[in-house]
Amino acid sequence: MTEVGSQVEREQSNTLAKGPFQRFLRTIGPGFITGASDDDPSGIGTYSQAGAQLGFNIGWVMLFTFPLMAAIQEIAARIGRTTGKGISGNLTRHYPPSLLYAVVTLLFVANVINIGADLSAMADALKLLVGGPSPLYVIAFAVVCISAIVFLDYTRYVKVLKWTTLSLFAYVAAMLAANVPWVDAAKGLFVPHIEWSGAFFTTLLAILGTTISPYLFFWQASQEVEEEELKPTARPLRWAPWQASRAFRRIRADTLVGMAFSNLIAIAIIFTTAATLHKAGVTDIASSTDAAKALEPAAGKFAFIVFSAGIIGTGLLAVPVLAGSAAFAVGEALRWPVGLQRKPKEAVAFYATLTAATVLGTGIMFTPIDPIEALYWSAVINGVCAVPVMVVMMLMAARRDVMGEFPMQGWLRALGWLSTLTMAASSVGLAAQWFYSSPYKEAAAPPYCQPRLHRRTRSITIDVCGGTAA
Repeated sequence: MTEVGSQVEREQSNTLAKGPFQRFLRTIGPGFITGASDDDPSGIGTYSQAGAQLGFNIGWVMLFTFPLMAAIQEIAARIGRTTGKGISGNLTRHYPPSLLYAVVTLLFVANVINIGADLSAMADALKLLVGGPSPLYVIAFAVVCISAIVFLDYTRYVKVLKWTTLSLFAYVAAMLAANVPWVDAAKGLFVPHIEWSGAFFTTLLAILGTTISPYLFFWQASQEVEEEELKPTARPLRWAPWQASRAFRRIRADTLVGMAFSNLIAIAIIFTTAATLHKAGVTDIASSTDAAKALEPAAGKFAFIVFSAGIIGTGLLAVPVLAGSAAFAVGEALRWPVGLQRKPKEAVAFYATLTAATVLGTGIMFTPIDPIEALYWSAVINGVCAVPVMVVMMLMAARRDVMGEFPMQGWLRALGWLSTLTMAASSVGLAAQWFYSSPYKEAAAPPYCQPRLHRRTRSITIDVCGGTAA
């Protein structure tokens, strides 16, 4: 580990002597990769559905969520950098085992389902581009993701993740090809618009659940620990407070850039589908690949190709993050040696868990389990898991026995609690949606507002008036 850490120090020293772009690449790290991985194929499906069903009027929600997701992710990163432990590691040391195991189990199950959904979407996208068998592509993508994590040197793997984030610019290219009416788009982005309809509020809940997800907290906190361990001169801030000022500035810049990038890509997807599919009256989009197929007649071959290619690129980024966050959570909970900077033989259980999460996610696509219902329950599990994790994070971040000289205070703490309350309200809304969508309620619902589940998104949606938002 010392040899790897020395290599990191040398590479960063060399970077300082180069230009501004290289210095920017040095600044971005866990926060940027975390933000980019939030736009996974399942999330793309959610944003595509939002733009197709509600048009530009939903764009302002992305600006609303930006400070909330940036605040809670910065808090997660600060916990990791200050304590030298991830979220699960701190839960192990400061909270009851029952809470720890419940949270870790829910996170693992939700991540496995999301991995399966993302691999399936990637396979479908490749099939759209070149043809061939989707099941074979699912297996191939799973093998590529596992192999990269297990066999690549950590410093090289982080570079691969950073460069993979460039695939998200495919959605910017698709937006530029979509002839967006920029006046309408700007109005939808900066002027809040609320529709008192089931479609609007369900889409709002879906976006909140997509942008603020538990696996992102675990991943960024654990990556801050990894980055600290790789640098020979760095120590957890609780025991090296003189390093705090510089570390917190880097964390804030990294997190703001990462979350802004994530939301800008989400806005690009919403604008693309709003300007093409919504305009053409195509509102029934069930997945990211459905959006790609629908784009070809509405926006042309180029938009179809870059949108489909983007699904594959974002999946290659998101699947390792989902599997990695599950492995970090389980490994820290059981006090195993964890870390992507460790060789497989030094952390056998950690890498076995990471591999198992990917294999189980792959296996879901070869079982009789309905992917629609599986993803619905994944959304429910994420909602159940997110709120207690956020509450515990906020309480943990305010404790001096955990954070030493750096308990969370001021506006960051206020934004963190606002984010937590917003997610709590979202979870209550999802529970209410589930209650009103139960078989006992469906019989009483009129035919034009029957609820249904959307395939490969983290949401449930409602067909309103035959599939159009009214």
